[in-house]
Amino acid sequence: MTFRKILFWLHLIAGLIAGFSIAIMCFTGTALAFEKELVAYAERDARRIERPAETPRLTLTELLSRVRAAHPTAKLSGITLENDARTAIAFTAGRNETFYTNPFTGEIRQVTSTRTRDFLHLMEDWHRQLALGGSNRTIGKAINGAGNIAFFFLSVSGLYLWWPRKWRTKGLKRSLWFVPAANAKARDWNWHNVIGLWSAPVLIVLTLTALPISYRWAGNLIFTLTGTPPPPPTSASAASLPAPVAKAQPLSAESLIARAQKELPAWTSLTYRAGNTAAAPTPATVTLRTADAWPRTALTTLSIDPHTGEILKTNGYASLNAAQRVRSWTRYLHTGEALGALGQAIAALASLGGCVLVYTGFALAWHRWRRWRNPPALGAP
Repeated sequence: MTFRKILFWLHLIAGLIAGFSIAIMCFTGTALAFEKELVAYAERDARRIERPAETPRLTLTELLSRVRAAHPTAKLSGITLENDARTAIAFTAGRNETFYTNPFTGEIRQVTSTRTRDFLHLMEDWHRQLALGGSNRTIGKAINGAGNIAFFFLSVSGLYLWWPRKWRTKGLKRSLWFVPAANAKARDWNWHNVIGLWSAPVLIVLTLTALPISYRWAGNLIFTLTGTPPPPPTSASAASLPAPVAKAQPLSAESLIARAQKELPAWTSLTYRAGNTAAAPTPATVTLRTADAWPRTALTTLSIDPHTGEILKTNGYASLNAAQRVRSWTRYLHTGEALGALGQAIAALASLGGCVLVYTGFALAWHRWRRWRNPPALGAP
């Protein structure tokens, strides 16, 4: 048996075993490619505002007091600002509740419908752990992790199998583009080859970058290959807060945010989280995205002394070691965000192509099984 024959049967068996898991990951991956953009568009009724003519902005302190007065039971945990006068200021309470506030009128809005967010959250659950909850989450993650490894093998082996064996005009046309088919089997073969050949390079990147997300050993392997020591625990790497002067009062959120904006004037969006000034004090943090950031997904986090406004620590792409930089790339290459809207579109199309590959792969296996069960009569064409 030739190498190509062995590889073909391994490709076929792996596809049959992992096909359903791969189909789920591809379908949900297509839906999640533009997750942030879809949520922002669906919630535009609360997020977008009109700036009244010659109306000054209210202070963050005043807006914060209005939100607390309107929702006294909400435990506010953060503030998100966009460097855009048409975007409302978001006050978050936990992970699931957000109050959008008009900085000119003080109007407080909440999203009228969460159907898009809920649908995409469901897609994310299926994508990560087959929508299994509780103790079954581990099982779902293991199944999808194994399916991702199988998909990586299928993409690599498929690229070899789909590559035209003879560079002739007719063979190249059938392998590189869609052609009219005489029957279902010929159509499925043509679709499987063409979509597989064009989408395989992207699918290899998507599956390879998913490994550090699914497996700790894959994440540790990046540190090993780059010769980088593993990072310390989060508590050990966090900035330490100096003891405040006696009777010192914490600065307002507005003052701390203004300090961060002064440090990075090219900011486009930021998220503020207050520090803890109780028994175990921690600094306030402001995470910013800037217009001149490289890579474009890079964030900068400033740890700020809540009493003095002094910047205690700056964490950004430049401060990461080699392994952490690779991890930051793999995280956003997996979603396509690292290359912007074009990268997201390519990732979505490749994921959609993966759905077609699963269908045509099962169809071709079915045609082969039927032919094995009912071989043509001797002498039949």
